[in-house]
Amino acid sequence: MDNNLVAPQMSESIGEDAPVELGSGHRTMAGVFRIPDEMWQRIEPLIPEHVNSHRFGGGRPRVSDRVILDGIFFVLRTGCQWRALDATGICSGSTAHDRFQEWREAGFFDALWEQALRDYDEEVGIDWSWLSIDGSMGKARWEAGRRGRTRPIEASSVSSAA
Repeated sequence: MDNNLVAPQMSESIGEDAPVELGSGHRTMAGVFRIPDEMWQRIEPLIPEHVNSHRFGGGRPRVSDRVILDGIFFVLRTGCQWRALDATGICSGSTAHDRFQEWREAGFFDALWEQALRDYDEEVGIDWSWLSIDGSMGKARWEAGRRGRTRPIEASSVSSAA
């Protein structure tokens, strides 16, 4: 078989420090959507501490939080389904979704949003005097005022055909 026609294989695991390489000049989604080191240093302290809930204290080794966050941001940025994350080589979609739910319940994403606002306000500045609240207004339906006066339909003595 001609080796030139075979697609290069991805490595088995994604390292903490470098994106996975497919071949010369090709990068996987893990490299494209990787969180920069400076940003990770600011995010890492916000991540809730993991408590091992395995009944014997063991279980599988936990996938690193950084790799999982890369996967979560990939899903949020592209809009793909969680299962599609499996094909990217970043991490398992089910693991990323489980961790997303765990962190959401722990308030991680709210804390991340608040920290991002503080950082942006320090570096660029937010003009807090210019704010608006999104909402919508619409007319009440024309029959809304008549509902109180509408007589209810009387019960029929004829049985339904259905």
